[in-house]
Amino acid sequence: MKISFVTGSLVHGGAERHTITLANRLAERGHDCSLAFVKNDPSQISRLRGVTPVECMRARGYLDWVSIKRLRFFLQKQAPDVVVAANQYALMYATLARPAAPLAVTYHTTLLQNAKEWLQMLAYRPMFWSASRVIFVCEAQRTHWLRRKLCGARNEVIHNGVDTQYWNLDLKNRFLARQSLGYADDEMVIGMSAVLRPEKNPVQLVEALARLRGRGVRARVLFVGDGPMRPALEERAKALGLSGQVRIAGFQQDVRPLVGACDVVALCSTAIETFSLAALEAMALGRPVVHSCVGGAAEMVRPGRNGYLFPVGDTEALAGRLAALADRGTRERMGARARETVESRFTERAMVDRYERTLTQLATTWSRHENLRKPAGAH
Repeated sequence: MKISFVTGSLVHGGAERHTITLANRLAERGHDCSLAFVKNDPSQISRLRGVTPVECMRARGYLDWVSIKRLRFFLQKQAPDVVVAANQYALMYATLARPAAPLAVTYHTTLLQNAKEWLQMLAYRPMFWSASRVIFVCEAQRTHWLRRKLCGARNEVIHNGVDTQYWNLDLKNRFLARQSLGYADDEMVIGMSAVLRPEKNPVQLVEALARLRGRGVRARVLFVGDGPMRPALEERAKALGLSGQVRIAGFQQDVRPLVGACDVVALCSTAIETFSLAALEAMALGRPVVHSCVGGAAEMVRPGRNGYLFPVGDTEALAGRLAALADRGTRERMGARARETVESRFTERAMVDRYERTLTQLATTWSRHENLRKPAGAH
């Protein structure tokens, strides 16, 4: 099967990471995979394996008709059996390029952030309607959007998944990472692995740390990532007298040693998180997750079993959930269950299997319909 993927860019984002993983794994299974990205940000291009060609459409603005023509030519040249767009921006370009193949869109967003995004959705909505398949990444997201009449010809849920062999805790690396960071064995280290953007709400974790330490819990916070919120984080930590207990590790090519060095992973997202890959990765590493109640968090986190949920923006509740994990035995038991959850429900292999079946069925059905539409004797 020939599959062309379309993304808005190759920035370090969840939808882009998901697309790269999917394209790589399908290429490994013998499918002919190509990829086009609209905006010239190739930050993750080195992660692509066996996917060719990979081309940038070099869009100079939000809607660049020259780039749409480039994409049309790219798709005509590749002649894919199916086109897969990642999120609404790539969907717009793929739709306007008019591919001679069924178009599927993987959608990774639940709540829109502002009036501008809602206005843009008015333009995107008909493009979803014309898509052969809309693939949501969790049940809560599908329910949310179907109630708002955002749908395709057919709609389904395929949960995100992670490679449990790659995301496997190495106890030696954990020990070395904690040692290099200067963390004592009896300190509780709370991690957050994310691009430090406003919607990730990282400042809330610093404020929760202050409350935890006020309760007598020897806790520290480790941010694995970087971004525009870094100055605000540093300023807030300083104002709370926590500069020595808050560390920002910056962007890492391989986050496993640092996430593995943590005892608990927290996600404080206010709205945009739909089905967090960072949460699944932490769970695969045997870390219990404390997650705000957004998107499909309740589909992966079972409170009191493999982590905890807390109401969005409720810092006291966040601190309380973290305090419940101050006991080492408790968090180790819950961490083991977190790993079991990923192994049983959210593996990368299971995710890729589902996509392979869906895309194969879509391409086969399209081909059958096209053959039926041809006049008798046509080739």
